[in-house]
Amino acid sequence: MHELSLAVEIGSIAERELGATVSRCVAVGVDVGLDSGVEPSALEFCLESVLSQPPWTGACPVLSTQAGDVLRVSWLEVEDDDRSED
Repeated sequence: MHELSLAVEIGSIAERELGATVSRCVAVGVDVGLDSGVEPSALEFCLESVLSQPPWTGACPVLSTQAGDVLRVSWLEVEDDDRSED
């Protein structure tokens, strides 16, 4: 269940970073260190579940493994829904 708690916290961090101005997040990038104590496949599974619920509605988790003990939200991909005319 460790990975589920991390997935929920990653969702909260991403939501705070995005704020209310973004219409839709389509992907959340997460760096996972090989020495972080996190099983990447379990975290990805949990993130898929968390990100399938509102406010995410289907954002994809994209995990990148690397050396060290890092665990961080590294990037967010958003869909710009600004269709206003100039």
